[in-house]
Amino acid sequence: MFENLCTIPLQADVFTTALHPAQPLLTVGLSSGHVQTYRLPPIDSADEHGKDVIDTTWSTRRHKGSCRCLGYTHDGANVYSAGTDALVKYFDAETGKVQSKMAIPTSTTIPDAPTLLHVLNPQSLLLATDSGALHIWDTREDGTKKPAQTHFPHSDYVSSITPLPPTEESTSGFSKQWVSTGGTTLAVTDVRRGVLVRSEDQEDELLSSTFVPGLGPKKNRANGVMAIGSGSGVLTVWDKGAWDDQQERIIVDGQRGSQGGESIDALTMIPEVLGYGKKVVCGLGDGSLRVVDLADRAVLTAPNLRHDVTEGVVSLGFDCGNRLISAGGDTIKVWEELSELQGEEQEAENHDDEEDEEEDGSEDDAQEDGRKRSAESDDSDSDDGITEMKQRTKRRREAQKSKLGPMGAHGIMGFDGLD
Repeated sequence: MFENLCTIPLQADVFTTALHPAQPLLTVGLSSGHVQTYRLPPIDSADEHGKDVIDTTWSTRRHKGSCRCLGYTHDGANVYSAGTDALVKYFDAETGKVQSKMAIPTSTTIPDAPTLLHVLNPQSLLLATDSGALHIWDTREDGTKKPAQTHFPHSDYVSSITPLPPTEESTSGFSKQWVSTGGTTLAVTDVRRGVLVRSEDQEDELLSSTFVPGLGPKKNRANGVMAIGSGSGVLTVWDKGAWDDQQERIIVDGQRGSQGGESIDALTMIPEVLGYGKKVVCGLGDGSLRVVDLADRAVLTAPNLRHDVTEGVVSLGFDCGNRLISAGGDTIKVWEELSELQGEEQEAENHDDEEDEEEDGSEDDAQEDGRKRSAESDDSDSDDGITEMKQRTKRRREAQKSKLGPMGAHGIMGFDGLD
């Protein structure tokens, strides 16, 4: 399905990424406060040596603390960033030059650091914070420093925001409602009317989300569904408009039994133009990538994709050329679609591997146990300096142990020296 085209090393752990809507530009925000933009190779292009070239368009230390959030404007001309210094900055996408900035409001003497930023439409900027606040800025008001509205859709910080498609009556063609997840609940908020509905307590932390059109109840297939990734490795499916509770559960990772599997920290839908149907890619806390067929409600076992052996996946997305971009730890990976011939070769290799596993099952099981123990050991020795991300992961896993029930590719080329 996909193969790793290249790996981009970073100077610090990545917290967030943003993809240009029409150009092969990738902007990353790092734990060091740096923000930098890469120009990825155009599709089906190479230099005179037959190699693709990745250029660093610009790089700067944008925030005094870590850069937690990034978002391109709808026309791709500018970018918003937000950091733990409680500042939102607005800058030119091509040069990185700051054009304006504003402070994130706080109700205490302690700065309220951001957790998520989303450009809903050309008029509305959404920003969620550690305190659980969801601020809405009206970007049409030049020089505005304060949000036009502030809501608290969840009792915990907002972990994901996914816009709902505009209604048929919409004259602008842009979304005015979105689904958010936070803590153990889902909520729907309208930019004009505020929080419309909150779900029941799901007794599992909801972490990621994506909207999938063309699925739904039998009598309303065009309705669309929302896929939600949880802290226990379960992907839940919600019919649009029925927000009280989930309709179905798909166990993406259930290797830990009653303690639940690896968390689904990132989600993205595979573009339908690629011809794979209604499928999503899940980025897990152990660094693996899983593909789920939502039409069949099944996890595909053939794609063997892994971003990292120890670090979790923090973001996923497809660029303007329909290449999958995964981020986690101190690396970015670019994945491209396998050709038909390559796909057949990979399926043959997977089949051969399965036969070998049947013949040497006990030996492979022992090796797999050793790898798991090694991965767990490596994870325990990870950098203590990246506390912001690690504390949430630790809290999530402690919560799983206490309350969850039983329902609970490889790099081809590296680019050294890129800053």
